Amino acid sequence: MFDTMTMTKTLGALCGTLLILLLGKWGADVLYQTGAGGHGDHAEQAYVIEVEGDDDGAEEVAEAEPTIEELLASADIGKGAKVFGKCRACHKLEQGENATGPYLYGVVNRDVGTAEGFGYSGSLVAVADVWTPENLDQFLEKPKSFAPGTSMSFAGLKKPADRANLIAYLDSLDD
Repeated sequence: MFDTMTMTKTLGALCGTLLILLLGKWGADVLYQTGAGGHGDHAEQAYVIEVEGDDDGAEEVAEAEPTIEELLASADIGKGAKVFGKCRACHKLEQGENATGPYLYGVVNRDVGTAEGFGYSGSLVAVADVWTPENLDQFLEKPKSFAPGTSMSFAGLKKPADRANLIAYLDSLDD
């Protein structure tokens, strides 16, 4: 059906197409100065628009965000169980049952790095002593920012309500 010359032509066409796509991407990066090839990350603004008034408006917006304590007071354990579905691939809820990550039974208010039989990366132990709800909230928001160098590859939970629901669910497991 296919001879050697036909296979060679097909492979050459695929490699040529890939080369054209890569050159197109590189050209777009250079043209629009973004990504690794351009200078868009270091560009300065051509002009700054001055706005009258003080910057208290930005602080008021930040203050309007509820605290973790307020979120935990109204947390839904059922929704937290659903959010735990994202954690289930690497963590187990049974005490002593480690998987890719340590078991999460009794994790709320447990000392950091003390799950029996799990080898932690040193960065976690360096940033916190106890998994308080506040520490868990910060860690679950973006693990790599809270503990740089952690081996946890999870991107994080963006919504504060999801984090509070998950923490309430985890806290409910050990009564």
